[in-house]
Amino acid sequence: MGTKGDPGFGIYVHWPFCASKCPYCDFNSHVRHVAPDQQRFVAAFARELATNARRTPGRTVSSIFLGGGTPSLMEPATVGAVLDEIARLWPVAADCEVTLEANPTSVEAERFKGFRAAGVNRVSLGVQALDDKDLKSLGRMHSVDEALRAVDVARSHFDRYSFDLIYARPGQTAQAWEAELRRAISEAAEHLSLYQLTIEAGTVFEALHKAGKLAMPDPETGRVLYDLTQGICAAEGLPAYEISNHARPGAECRHNLIYWRSGDFVGAGPGAHGRLTLGNGRVATSTERHPETWLDLVERQGSGMIAEEHLVQIENADEFLVMGLRLAEGIDLARYEALSGQSLDPERIDFLEGEGLVQRLPGERLKVTPLGFPVLDAVVADLARLD
Repeated sequence: MGTKGDPGFGIYVHWPFCASKCPYCDFNSHVRHVAPDQQRFVAAFARELATNARRTPGRTVSSIFLGGGTPSLMEPATVGAVLDEIARLWPVAADCEVTLEANPTSVEAERFKGFRAAGVNRVSLGVQALDDKDLKSLGRMHSVDEALRAVDVARSHFDRYSFDLIYARPGQTAQAWEAELRRAISEAAEHLSLYQLTIEAGTVFEALHKAGKLAMPDPETGRVLYDLTQGICAAEGLPAYEISNHARPGAECRHNLIYWRSGDFVGAGPGAHGRLTLGNGRVATSTERHPETWLDLVERQGSGMIAEEHLVQIENADEFLVMGLRLAEGIDLARYEALSGQSLDPERIDFLEGEGLVQRLPGERLKVTPLGFPVLDAVVADLARLD
């Protein structure tokens, strides 16, 4: 398992297909009316993973994340083949966390036993709401009853499971959200991801919002719902360890901690991103987003990579700051200095600390306070200013 000092090494595999496209979603997901050839995709994943393995010798995999899209649309045999290939290419830690994202429809829930046998040891369920009317408006294909049955099935096969909810939905009141959140906590073993609904570019919701057909809560209501979320989760033993993620101590998503602690990870599959420390520095990788184009690229050249950017010192430092200050644990100031070649301005830290937005911690660490989290972007921008 990764630590603050050693974030670990992760593998992210992107399955880009969904049964339908949700109106709020800007992820790289695609609907196909003819089922994709899973064996062909397995062969392509294997080739792209092998290309990455040659660049990362000696690394031990501490977490694997099968994301999407909807990875639970994969057959368990497909998942098993991908995991077997990773184990063939790299040493895998005995306590490696292997997460699969799933949609809580009854058909996919039946596959959970197969996913567990394939090597998955944690599932993350895209529940999104515990209200049937809102599920429909969010474009979800499951009902509340189906979602809760899927949680039951997950509980029966996995010691570790999580689910997502979206709040600050159109027309949502604090009273309704509190009841929904308390119900979710009663179903959650150890982890909840709770996101405020945002309008993303290029989505159906953006078009509706621009046309005046989707009324979003005002910022004040959003803040009330955020504060309510933090208070209830903390009181119930699920404090925020990251701005939108809540867990019982020790149950944090290890894979996502690699991202937030600026660790290295391979990104394989259509539209996957990676961060790798190589002999000539740290690079940001990205692959072709369109699934069939990606497939063709991998079959021709062994990888679907379309961009590899060498991150300069200040880019590494800024990314470390932006990602690390999302965490309740904060950042190591000495690591920031090593990455950037300069220290954060102590006068700016003093000012923000005086405003109650950041806090110095023992061991030369800096964290954003609960008061600072709702204005995190502004806090980070202030700290990162070079003038």
